[in-house]
Amino acid sequence: MSTYNACRKTHPEPTEAPLYPHYPSDPFRPDSQGPVYWVTPRHLAGDDGALAERIGDTLVDLGWRMWPTSRNTLLYVSPNELCGAEWILASYPFELGGLPVAWQLSVRPHAASATADWNAYFTAGVPHEALGDLLIAIDAREAPDAGFEGPEKVVTALSARGWIRDVDRPRTAATDPGFSCSVSLELQPPLVQDADPRPDLLGWQAWAEPVLGGPYLWCASFSASVPHDLVAAFASSLASPIPVPRRTVPECAEGRLQVVRRS
Repeated sequence: MSTYNACRKTHPEPTEAPLYPHYPSDPFRPDSQGPVYWVTPRHLAGDDGALAERIGDTLVDLGWRMWPTSRNTLLYVSPNELCGAEWILASYPFELGGLPVAWQLSVRPHAASATADWNAYFTAGVPHEALGDLLIAIDAREAPDAGFEGPEKVVTALSARGWIRDVDRPRTAATDPGFSCSVSLELQPPLVQDADPRPDLLGWQAWAEPVLGGPYLWCASFSASVPHDLVAAFASSLASPIPVPRRTVPECAEGRLQVVRRS
């Protein structure tokens, strides 16, 4: 509750952003109707129905090439051809937490390699700011398939933002102060692919559950070989206290979001 109380002390009394069931695919076009609300916390803000467009814009700005595939997906490849990002919602490959995977990220050791060193998967609803910051971190790395930081790098990034370390696993698990979002090192889900073929691998998992016992808002899964510092980049952005702009907010999170200003 400390995050929300801080917002109340420094901003006008918050209001709730309205829901628009049929919002446009690009809600920030000049001809879009309705105001923009700046909301917090970020991990409950959703993707505004524009996850494909926002991440696509980020990748194009980074110089990644894109083409459609025969599976009705959109594949983006980095200039060095080592990193890939694919919008795969239409192909519906599998689910995380009952939600279909929307984006798959992959990194291979060299351009001629047919297999990826690691993969990461994100469902719709994940805040595009956090996924975008992860892609920027991947693009900036000379060797995105290798890292030297230990797993505590991720939890340290979260605790620096005020998240609470798990009492039993203080180096590998943390939860937001409102207990609606968690990031932890868990057994890698069965359909998550990694170059390491050993069983019982541990990979970072993240999810938002606005109502305890209710449906997940979004889920993310990182395979075991994803460098911890890249996961930390995602986690740090996810936990950022900076408000994000939205025209719509997830219905399940309405009562837990604070609107700090409107434009």
